[in-house]
Amino acid sequence: MKLIFYRVYQILVMLPILIVLTVLAATVTIAGCALGLSRVFGYWPAKIWAMLFCWLSFVRVSVKGRENIDKDTSYVFVANHQGAYDIFSIYGFLNHNFRWMMKVGLRKIPFVGRACAAAGHIFVDNSSPAAIRRTMAKAERTLQGGMSVVVFPEGSRTLTGHMGPFHKGAYQLSMEFGLPVVPVSIDGAYDILRRGDSFPHWGTIRLTIHKPISAPVDEADRKRVIDASRAAVASALPERFR
Repeated sequence: MKLIFYRVYQILVMLPILIVLTVLAATVTIAGCALGLSRVFGYWPAKIWAMLFCWLSFVRVSVKGRENIDKDTSYVFVANHQGAYDIFSIYGFLNHNFRWMMKVGLRKIPFVGRACAAAGHIFVDNSSPAAIRRTMAKAERTLQGGMSVVVFPEGSRTLTGHMGPFHKGAYQLSMEFGLPVVPVSIDGAYDILRRGDSFPHWGTIRLTIHKPISAPVDEADRKRVIDASRAAVASALPERFR
């Protein structure tokens, strides 16, 4: 019975409000960034939007380990990707100004894609060597003065809840720019909205921010950082998801 009421609430109340909030957040982001205030408007409207998204969904987010990061330091955050609510939990509750590294195809999403472009998120384009160079140049301009980047190194949401292999893209950024890697464990998002599901379930998401790992010094050292960060992420997950 609770689930029936929850579904009715989602369709009649939550969904219309979230559509309005999404358009509003995107519009404010675009306008604020057009005024040259991307550091503020590229982060805060989306942070508030994500917090409201969780609140309206009856999703609680708890965070451990904020003391491991400094607001004035740039990091490469790497997190496991359990589901769509990973985005809302990190955006709303990481409490560190950052930009996403995202697939270039997401730029086509109405309102959201334009807002992401205005905010300065890093769209990954691997279509050619020149496109890769443009991506890296964009990242270099972005990751300064405490601005960080968040990457899902698995590349896509898990289908089973288990972590997949971590790809090297995030660690290449870390190596190129000498930025420490901060592993972030996300637990609970898989049970709230799994890949392929249409509606979320209420619940709790637990974010664990681990201690930074020094940037790899060369390609041989990159495997050390990949393995160490993946092990850190896994350490805060239930056995069934490792």
